[in-house]
Amino acid sequence: MRKKLAAVFIVFILLYAVGYGWVRKTHSEVWERDNNTYVIFPSTVVYYIFRPATYIDGAVTGMRFHIGPHR
Repeated sequence: MRKKLAAVFIVFILLYAVGYGWVRKTHSEVWERDNNTYVIFPSTVVYYIFRPATYIDGAVTGMRFHIGPHR
């Protein structure tokens, strides 16, 4: 039972990381105003799903994040 639970947990973490990586790769853009790269989340739901990953990513890489397009 513990091995199955551990396997499910590992699969969940891997899918979460791959999902975040895909969002980061496909939704990154450089904002002309400050010349920094931002991950532009398409909705607040997606942002809140990946919010824990943004803390780690921002601390490690300095990436910035924004919900919806810049104005």
